[in-house]
Amino acid sequence: MKNWKKMILSLTISVGLLASAVPAMAAPQQPAVKVDNEVVKYSLGTPVIDKGTTLVPLRTTLQAMDVKLTDAADDTIHVVVDGKTITLKSKLKQINGVTYAPIRVVGDAAGYKVSWDAKTRTVVLVSKETEVAQTGGRGFMWEVESNGNTVYLVGSMHIADDSFYPLRPEFEEAFAEADYLGVEIDISKAADEEQQKLIMDLGMYQDGTTLKDHVSSETYAKLGEILKQSGMQPNALDAFKPWVAETTISSLKSVKAGYDASAGIDLYFIQKAIERKVPILELETYGSQLGMFNGFSKELQEKNLNIALDNFDVLDESVNQMAEMWKTGNDEALLEFTNSMSGDEEYNKAMLIDRNIGMADKIDGYLKNGKNEEYFIVVGSAHYLGEHGIVKLLQDKGYTVVRK
Repeated sequence: MKNWKKMILSLTISVGLLASAVPAMAAPQQPAVKVDNEVVKYSLGTPVIDKGTTLVPLRTTLQAMDVKLTDAADDTIHVVVDGKTITLKSKLKQINGVTYAPIRVVGDAAGYKVSWDAKTRTVVLVSKETEVAQTGGRGFMWEVESNGNTVYLVGSMHIADDSFYPLRPEFEEAFAEADYLGVEIDISKAADEEQQKLIMDLGMYQDGTTLKDHVSSETYAKLGEILKQSGMQPNALDAFKPWVAETTISSLKSVKAGYDASAGIDLYFIQKAIERKVPILELETYGSQLGMFNGFSKELQEKNLNIALDNFDVLDESVNQMAEMWKTGNDEALLEFTNSMSGDEEYNKAMLIDRNIGMADKIDGYLKNGKNEEYFIVVGSAHYLGEHGIVKLLQDKGYTVVRK
């Protein structure tokens, strides 16, 4: 299982970027909704995912939760739960005459635990009466205070599954007080036309050549075999550069293993921020992340693609190890993982060192602005520890960083 850590880092950083960009990949089916193990049957409308948020037909979903809808208009919902009238503030959307609302807002207000089953693409709502105790994850979180400002630093797993939830109360409590959510990029915008054009412009060959012209015959043959195994045409990725092929191959196996960007820690909080109208700050841009991958040398791109191909059969085991590391909050394992990137200077500098400096500088700015604000920052866990990690960079600037 050589070099799988590099492959996982590449996958977890980029998984949100390419999900809807590669035409060879089938579009995901619409999500289902299950309330206390019963699948909700919709006669009017069906659940949809809109910019990372699952929207559901409001009236039918509430009926399945034994909640009475009084009225819904102007982004205000009045419902009756256990005999008590509750007012919810949430962005409503009309689709073919049916009123839709974010499922998490509705479920939370009615006292249901809301989670996502990536394997079946199902939103699962469990009432307090039937909820089975879950461990969820300890994860990674640090706190920094300065000038009356507080920054919480949260390490994300960009791909996850239902076993990561519920999160520790400390995560939810810190986010509840946040004035801003900070993320690497807002992956709920991945399907926007501007982002799609950027991916196509950078990730596809524009000079009439194809992937076959840029990698060895051995690499191309291995890729074709993996694509066939995955039910795709062996030439499905011919129009794309090796870095796109690498992330696509890795994404194919991770989704089959039950891990999905839809359940990732950063998207979980992005959805909550959208629902609660918490401003989202991007520490990076789609252009900077895509440009980083596109800027890798030809040799490194093919090397990374071969790592993904050679480890395809064990990728699910590798992601399981990463998931266990996150759920147990194992700092030693995280540091070992981060340090393992240092073997390839070009890769390590682009993926971690340079980006960590940029993100640490932005966090430094948040801490210095003197506005008495709270920032909840969620970036990939691999960015925090080590000699070049965000924690050390902030400590070098004079801050005290406390593990929570």
